[in-house]
Amino acid sequence: MAEGVFRESETSPVTNNLPVVLLVGGAGSRMGADAGDLPKHLVDVGGRPMLWHVMRLYAHFGHTNFIFPLGQRGDYFRRYLLDFQALTGDLSFRMGTPGVDTTRDTVESGWQVNLFDAGHHTRKGARVRLAAEQIDTSTFFVTYGDGIGDVDISRLLAYHRSHGKLATVTGVRPLSQYGVLKIEDGGRVVGLDEKPRLDHWINAGFFVFEPGVLAYLMGDNSVDLETEAMPSLAADSELMIYKHEGFWASMDTFKDANYLNDAWDDNAPWKLWDE
Repeated sequence: MAEGVFRESETSPVTNNLPVVLLVGGAGSRMGADAGDLPKHLVDVGGRPMLWHVMRLYAHFGHTNFIFPLGQRGDYFRRYLLDFQALTGDLSFRMGTPGVDTTRDTVESGWQVNLFDAGHHTRKGARVRLAAEQIDTSTFFVTYGDGIGDVDISRLLAYHRSHGKLATVTGVRPLSQYGVLKIEDGGRVVGLDEKPRLDHWINAGFFVFEPGVLAYLMGDNSVDLETEAMPSLAADSELMIYKHEGFWASMDTFKDANYLNDAWDDNAPWKLWDE
């Protein structure tokens, strides 16, 4: 299959519960003072952190085993995930006595979460390698905790298995931040496209990896995913793109947070689940 896009006539296959490695942390300096000291992955979108939306998308397709190789500001993610039930569930307890009962199961009740310290300055490639040491299956997912889209995870996995390479990356064509002028020779403007979709494809995360990828991640904790492993995989013809033509957005700036919250209020295109 030459193109990483499935036709509408094809159906999403039922798949096993595969591990999902979530890359979170980092300085997140582009959010600035608007987010305070909060990592961008935990910035609110529609009443839940951005990270929850990513996890919920994978869970919708049956993948609920989440592995976090934590780095900078890992304590924020530990607190959020450890306190999740208390922050979101229905609780019953007597003040001054130990023990808390949950009175209602939530959709997240069956999620498995594995948090471990991968090192404060450990780069993403090395973090993936360390996370893979805790995986007892062959194929696994890797994604960023700050990007969301209406990606059909089952179709992504089916495409990955169809081409037989070691790695698949989901690519999207971003929208231009500016209006694009259409001009003729001589300088006459003949039209304007307001923030059109660009022609080039960018890395949107939502990777699918085979264990053979780990050979490209060997070394110390400075091994990077995007600048070292992916170019090497591409050079060896072991990296394919799944072309996602639907919605995708990332959480990098306060403007992105406003955009994602507006999108959530307007029928959230990535909300493929019912509840």
